[in-house]
Amino acid sequence: MNFNIQRSYIMKKDDQRITGKEGDAADTAENIKDRAALEVEDSTNTERQTGADTFQKGTYGHDAISSTPEQVQGRARGRKPEKSIGMGMLYLVGTPIGNLEDMTYRAVRVLKEADLIAAEDTRQTRKLLTHFDISGRLVSYHEHNKQASGPELVRLMSEGQTIALVSDAGLPAISDPGHDLVRLAIEAGVTVVPIPGANAALSALIASGLPTDEFTFNGFLPRDKKDQQRELARLAPAQGTLLFYESPHRVVRTLEQMLESWGDREICLARELTKRYEEFGRGRISGALAHLGEHPPQGEYVVLVEGRSAAETAEAEAAWWKELSLEEHAAHYMGQGMSKKEAIKKTASDRGLPKRDVYNELLQN
Repeated sequence: MNFNIQRSYIMKKDDQRITGKEGDAADTAENIKDRAALEVEDSTNTERQTGADTFQKGTYGHDAISSTPEQVQGRARGRKPEKSIGMGMLYLVGTPIGNLEDMTYRAVRVLKEADLIAAEDTRQTRKLLTHFDISGRLVSYHEHNKQASGPELVRLMSEGQTIALVSDAGLPAISDPGHDLVRLAIEAGVTVVPIPGANAALSALIASGLPTDEFTFNGFLPRDKKDQQRELARLAPAQGTLLFYESPHRVVRTLEQMLESWGDREICLARELTKRYEEFGRGRISGALAHLGEHPPQGEYVVLVEGRSAAETAEAEAAWWKELSLEEHAAHYMGQGMSKKEAIKKTASDRGLPKRDVYNELLQN
């Protein structure tokens, strides 16, 4: 089984700004600031050459993108972020998913200016803040305290405070409780502002080789096996690329369920994105399982699976078995000489259902 592995050893002579199991970031905040100044200056010069207009501050409190390095540094040191009259703001700040160079200048500025920084894991976030010389006040907001913390944070924003929400890595409110805080803030009339940054799912998608014109992000599949099977059956007809997050101790079981429910589709496994040992595995689900059997899973995974093809969808919609019950469907194949086990497997494949569901249904009848 062919399952092609691409490993990206992200390490230049002076490039050691990596976080994760391989080690802490070795670059200094001062070096990053120096590079930031140079890159922003280059960007400003380019805009002048092309005659680009300087964006003015808008109704949402956003600053000009074409600021000079001195203006950026001055804002970070000296002023508070803009606020609606009598109302604070909620900033959703993207943070690196592994490589600290993915932190944006705007994200650093917003974190410095915010009255409070709400973090999923304050210990993890403190490391990030220390690296970028950010001394903001940290408060905890996570799955286990969101019922109490959420309303209190909204109350503070309603009184005029600005809060920056961060997750452990990547964009907040994606597969984490930040979504609940966003809803509460919107209901209370608080302005919500996204600060774009790194995202594991989209980073994996653009490098996967799978279609990018249509895709569905599904986060983590349910832990319960029956719930997972039902979700996979629901997603079986989807034509776009399917994106999932998965942990190393569950990824093999998840791939086994996908193989049973969907057949041997094309797949990409991405792990350790932006880190020193970044890896992409491309091939079929069966090949991915064989690879993981020889190389035990490590790190968090983005699992990308091809959707059902247009031809398969058309075939399924014109299926001859549509008017048949499961029992009649399986009986048709047994009449062609298949064993009961083979007939159940074929019936399940035709309908995009788990074999066990078909088997249980036939037992009840």
